[in-house]
Amino acid sequence: MAKTGEIFGKETAGVNQILPHVNSWAWDLYRKGKNNNWNPEEVPMTKDIQNWKSDALNDDERLIIKRCLGFFAGSESLVGNNLFTLFKYITDPECRQFMARQMYEECLHNDTIVYICDSLDLDINEVYEAYENIPAIKAKDDFLMKVTSDLNRSDFDTDSAEGKREATKAAFLYYIVCEGTFFYSGFAMLLALSEKIPGIAEQIQYTLRDESIHIQFGTSVLNKIKEQYPDIWNSDFEKELTGLLQEAVKLEIDYAKEVLPTGILGLNADMFVDYMEFIANRRLEGLGMSFRYDSNKNPFPWLSETIDLDKQKNFFETKVTEYQNAGALDDDF
Repeated sequence: MAKTGEIFGKETAGVNQILPHVNSWAWDLYRKGKNNNWNPEEVPMTKDIQNWKSDALNDDERLIIKRCLGFFAGSESLVGNNLFTLFKYITDPECRQFMARQMYEECLHNDTIVYICDSLDLDINEVYEAYENIPAIKAKDDFLMKVTSDLNRSDFDTDSAEGKREATKAAFLYYIVCEGTFFYSGFAMLLALSEKIPGIAEQIQYTLRDESIHIQFGTSVLNKIKEQYPDIWNSDFEKELTGLLQEAVKLEIDYAKEVLPTGILGLNADMFVDYMEFIANRRLEGLGMSFRYDSNKNPFPWLSETIDLDKQKNFFETKVTEYQNAGALDDDF
């Protein structure tokens, strides 16, 4: 059977025939991700452990670390679990190849949380139950689960326009909202502490590079859906998706207020209003959606420098693990 490149095909359990390439952009992103191999245990945590056990970190800094880890612990699992569901309905072989690689990377990001918690001897209950006990984190996780729960029902399929629309909404929620928006404030907070927690910061840098490729894939696959199924991506649906992103930005600002109650290291919750609107505008622009926030400035220009692993590495202190695409994140910051 000839390949069609259709995102939502009827055959959900057939052979994944890669060649001839039809959606070569997905294959290229798969290869790009494959070249970004890394392992949390290769990153030394010596200084992080010393600072955690001493008074080098104050209470506000410790709160940032624990709250960010608490959100990532739950959300990385949500992304991974929903990828398994979405994988069934996105039938293009090259897209599936990328998504299979991404599932591994989500497991790797969970591995990172475990490695950090074990290294610092953190209270596991405090970290892993944050999605239940911290209102701002619970609100974000509840929001994600509420929108995507229907894909798990036994009679769900993508044969109808409504089914395709629900699957598209799930892809938008996890690629654009969760990975592309929710994660970024936590990344910024932890990277602001990079001098005191260099091991954690390095793992966040690697994670960011993975996430950047995930966002590129999610944006591309959503644009392909718009092209292939113009009847489902109408003005009402775009308005619905825009509303979801707007709600996510509000939730993320509430989260920043929870994590930064008094401000620290030049960061304060008000700065994250501008930052989340800046990030949201980039996501909307990538999908050709019409809504834009008035504020379009990045209050954290130093992030572009901080995420450059090539400049941060010291050969005598840690193993050199280079990425082929050092500029992968330039557009996201």
